[in-house]
Amino acid sequence: MNQLAKIPFVSDNDEYAIRSENWISELTDLQKPRRLRERNPNPLILTGHGNSLRIENGTLVIKQGFSHYPQKQECHRYFKGDLELPRIILLLDGSGTISFDVLSWLGEQNVALARMNWAGEIAIAISGNGYANDPEKVDWQREMRNCPKKQIEFAREIISQKLANSVKTLEKEIPSSELQAKAIARAKRGISELSESLADMQQVRAIEGECASAYFKAWTQLQLNWKSNSRYPLPEQWKSYRARSAVRDQAPKNCNATDPINAMLNYAYAVKTTQLQIDAIGQGYDPTIGIMHHGRRGKPAYILDILEPERPKVDAAILRFLRMTTFSGADFILRKDGTCRLSPQLARVVIAAIDS
Repeated sequence: MNQLAKIPFVSDNDEYAIRSENWISELTDLQKPRRLRERNPNPLILTGHGNSLRIENGTLVIKQGFSHYPQKQECHRYFKGDLELPRIILLLDGSGTISFDVLSWLGEQNVALARMNWAGEIAIAISGNGYANDPEKVDWQREMRNCPKKQIEFAREIISQKLANSVKTLEKEIPSSELQAKAIARAKRGISELSESLADMQQVRAIEGECASAYFKAWTQLQLNWKSNSRYPLPEQWKSYRARSAVRDQAPKNCNATDPINAMLNYAYAVKTTQLQIDAIGQGYDPTIGIMHHGRRGKPAYILDILEPERPKVDAAILRFLRMTTFSGADFILRKDGTCRLSPQLARVVIAAIDS
């Protein structure tokens, strides 16, 4: 079946198609600069319907899916040892095909492959190196998790780094205000409290939770820049930032965001989690053995541990992106349950923004 037949028809001047093309053009400006003979450091981000990855005469041929109409299909051909070959290929929701030969080819060329669902959650992440754990590192993870004293020391160090990075993000990316000043003061006090003697992990989590609450309260002054368009009316909760938790009838959660900023944060955190997971597996760690986090079976608990200091850095990248961008209602999709979803091409740009 023709892939274009799966894409709803819209007129040439439809705002959604215009915005999609706009985001496609933005991707080039966000690419990392490269040194001579350096392998391509930029991820290849695929989205839309009808993505195709296949091996043709020993080369990897990738066709980008369609996310709107009209759209020119992007095609890529990579040779073995090619410096243009990305280190990671990200599949963002959508649909398509991939062969077993492709998986073998990617493993041989040390290319990682990851897929994320529409909510920005990791569906699968495959390291180009495969998984060959290092017994010493895995034993270290288990020892740190099972020894309360070592667990607390690990958590204190990780959360102290997170709070220090939070201060930098607040100072550089959040406008001055009383809430911003309170958040900075609470984070600095939290760092001091973490240096004191702590009896258990609950105290560490309490300090982190209070600092996080003050941190995101400082964000409530943020307002997005919106392009006026009567065809795409905006829900009131999209116009400014309210809280990190989703606004719902049920108990609030961070997943399944109900506003654009949280939707972008969810996607950005998921991408950073994927990158850290691929790196950790390559280094021989077991991503499921957490020290601070104890997730369900199969969840990357250790990756959630080492993600903590990276969160404020991701926040800073998203805040810079928000400040420089004027959005349209066509950039987001409001699902029937009130969940806010990024348009496919905007999701690609958000990922490139945090990786640049």
